[in-house]
Amino acid sequence: MSRPDVTEWQPMATAPRDGSRILVTVRASEQGPAEVDVVKWARPAHAAEPAWIATDSDADAPIVYAAGELASWMPLPSALPSLRSARIAKGEPPPDPGEMDGSAI
Repeated sequence: MSRPDVTEWQPMATAPRDGSRILVTVRASEQGPAEVDVVKWARPAHAAEPAWIATDSDADAPIVYAAGELASWMPLPSALPSLRSARIAKGEPPPDPGEMDGSAI
């Protein structure tokens, strides 16, 4: 993603439409309370226009969000914690696996 430093909710107008997965806030409606979902910008099968699609939906029955249903977005968190990625960038070795999580017994 081109904006890894974004750590606060942003307006949907600024969300990347390159197919990458992002977190979104879904507004409350008659369907249920407000929630957070993971979506991507893509063209659903048999649709003329691309849209925001829930990434956990079925290909045969995609969950497609209308523009007004989504309030804001944020990039997905990094898979690597910042301390670990800083250690890797410095070339430091990873911690001893025998000492992780107190499992050295």
